[in-house]
Amino acid sequence: MAEVKVKFTAGDDTIRITCPDRDALLAEVRVRLAARRGFTLATLNVDHLEKLRHDARFRAAYRAHDLVVADGNPIVWLSKIARRPVKLVPGSELVEPLARIAAETGAPVALIAGSIQAADAAAAHLGRIAPGLDVVMTAAPGFPFDPEGPEAQALVERLKSSGARLCLLGVGAPRQERFAVLAARALPQTGFASVGAGLDFLAGLQKRAPAAVRGARMEWLWRALSSPRRLGPRYVKGAAILPGHLRDALRLRGQD
Repeated sequence: MAEVKVKFTAGDDTIRITCPDRDALLAEVRVRLAARRGFTLATLNVDHLEKLRHDARFRAAYRAHDLVVADGNPIVWLSKIARRPVKLVPGSELVEPLARIAAETGAPVALIAGSIQAADAAAAHLGRIAPGLDVVMTAAPGFPFDPEGPEAQALVERLKSSGARLCLLGVGAPRQERFAVLAARALPQTGFASVGAGLDFLAGLQKRAPAAVRGARMEWLWRALSSPRRLGPRYVKGAAILPGHLRDALRLRGQD
């Protein structure tokens, strides 16, 4: 992949986008699955940036991820201001193409979701749209899920026994990213992709914004209005950190 130079400050760390667009990401995933080389994929958005400021373990997990894409229009806008543009790659839109690549490369797949209903329904959907896909494991950890605790270790052992070489994680940030790093150390031939609500969307347990709303770059507002108590405070916190990231982007732009 071509080097990506856009970066974001989070606490004492620097978070970098490593894949500039969807095509570059999927090409890299295809190469790695075919060669039985593992990876960890994170999808950076403003909510992550806000959490990263306060969570050292989340920052450590992000540092260990080798594939990071821009999942959020503010990330894309900031990259353009910095004159290091990347394209939007929503994690929820990666589930189907990742499944198709797994089917084409013969990589067995595991799905770990917030509920077994979501995991099983998503597995059924992916089996329909990706002929030949081998879903060898579905699971849903308890809540609250400790991504480095005994339940996580048990999930790693299940993954090892299943033979999965691609694991799609939909248990929310920062748990999914922290678990991905733990599991990747034990399973270096397996790819771990944190896809957030992607599995719930496929299962029909959550509803995505209409295409017109997404096209207008207003999905965040649609989601906030759909669940104001849960998501409203999250977007307010995210908006509060944007001026600082804007200053960083302008400073990066000035280094040209």
